[in-house]
Amino acid sequence: MKFFLDTALVDEIKQAASWGILDGITTNPSHVAKSGKGFIEVLKEITDIVPGPVSAEVTATNFDDMMRQAHQLVKVADNIVIKIPMIPEGLKAIKALTEEGTQVNTTLCFNPVQCLLAAKAGATYVSPFIGRLDDIGETGMEGISQLRQIFDNYEFDTQILVASVRNPIHVLDAAVIGADVVTMPFEIFEKLAHHPLTDIGLEKFLQDWEKIPADKRDI
Repeated sequence: MKFFLDTALVDEIKQAASWGILDGITTNPSHVAKSGKGFIEVLKEITDIVPGPVSAEVTATNFDDMMRQAHQLVKVADNIVIKIPMIPEGLKAIKALTEEGTQVNTTLCFNPVQCLLAAKAGATYVSPFIGRLDDIGETGMEGISQLRQIFDNYEFDTQILVASVRNPIHVLDAAVIGADVVTMPFEIFEKLAHHPLTDIGLEKFLQDWEKIPADKRDI
């Protein structure tokens, strides 16, 4: 399973990239606004750091303007993926961009049927937002399980990109189900590497190391 970071903050991206397990980035207008930088400016910085897919979202809601913005964004770098919202005009744009050879990430998906439509239009990725479904009392991960079965049934190449991740359990569940990608905030990315028993064990090892006479610590 691929790990993407959901942010536009360059410092977070640099730190995650240094761990050697970062596969890509997803951004959106909200993330870019938090960065305090221009949209194109921050995308250039991110693509200089991350060689993998970097999703950049259009802000238009009609076909012509989506295509215009997409054509601007793909000029930033070869690894730009265009994020298109799951709306009827978006489906038209997904189809057209895919036929041009541009990779597309369909965002704001909330049920498997929406993802199926995007896959039929040719999307490279579909991004079901599981956390927002959990927030309103639905079980977001149930939709991921259904979607995995649907895509396997019909042999779609479209990748399931689990988004709106709230905790490490979401990441675990996505991996068990067989999602292709999980994108998450930096705080969740960081938590994946931690466990209280790891911290306790490390502290004990270091305490025991101090018990070895200094002249015998030969490393």
